[in-house]
This record gives sequence, structure tokens and C-alpha cells, in this order.
Amino acid sequence: MSSGAGRKKVATGFSRRILVEGILAAGRENSAATVMLHTAIAERWGLTATDTKTIDTLMRLGPVTAGEVAKYTGLATASVTSLIDRLEKKGLVRRVRDAHDRRRVMVEPIRERLAGGETVYGSIRQGFANLLERYNDEQLGTILDFMQRSSKRAREITATITASPASPIRPTAKP
Repeated sequence: MSSGAGRKKVATGFSRRILVEGILAAGRENSAATVMLHTAIAERWGLTATDTKTIDTLMRLGPVTAGEVAKYTGLATASVTSLIDRLEKKGLVRRVRDAHDRRRVMVEPIRERLAGGETVYGSIRQGFANLLERYNDEQLGTILDFMQRSSKRAREITATITASPASPIRPTAKP
């Protein structure tokens, strides 16, 4: 009996390994497709994918400091300053004094100027919502948990890369 249970465990382990590898490969494919989608949308508006994702972050979070943008995106603070300058020059965001602490400067999206994007992203969002209809509530909970954890991990990795010129992810020079 125990040998049959052992075989089942090996088969389960093997199946799990195949599933994990499949998920990792699908994650890479999804990431590439998502980057290309956001790049195409951004180019249509004369922006970069980083610009549009930062605007999306501001739309979701509301007014935040430049430091909070850096923390949430994982970008270096100098990069965020240039990014905000660029978006401000295009009339898509503005810097405003914090109503509670006049020393703090907040960055907020100019929603009137961004209203057209809600139409584009709304249809994309609906398409993905339709894909989720096939999953039950327990599966949706698992998908949500994975997406939240993987987003957090991606932000941590981004912060590590941007914070250190000697990041282990940086390719080394060829001899």
C-alpha cells in the first residue's frame, strides 16, 4: 500500500513541477504581451509605457508625493522627478501643495485631460473581466492572491534594480 501512495506522491510532485513551469512560462508570455499592449497604447498618445503606467498609478492612488510614486513604482527618485516633469509639461499631471501640510508637494493626475483613456482602458478591462467569468469564486480568490503577491514581488525587484548599480540582475560585461 505504501508503495502505491509513494508513486502517487511522485506523480503529484511531477505534475506540480510541470504546472509551476507552465505558470512561469505563461507569466513571461503574459508579461511580454502586456508590455507590448501598454507600449502600443502609450505610443498612440505620444507617451512611454512608464508614463502611462505612472498615470494609471496616480489615477488609482490619487494625489501622492513624488517619493511615494518612486516607492510604489520602484523607480529611482531622480527618474520619478524627470517623469513627473515630463508629464506635467504635457498637462497630464500637476504638482499641488498638500492641504494639510503646505511643505509637502503632491502629484495628481489632471482627470479632465485623461478622460479619453478611460474609454480605451475600460474596454480592455471589460475584456479581461469577461475572461474571469469562467472561474469559480475559490479560483478567483487564488488568482487574486497570486496577482497581488506577484505585483508586490515585481515592485521589490524593480526597487532593487534601480537602487543599486551593482544589482545581481544587471548583466555583466563580456571579457
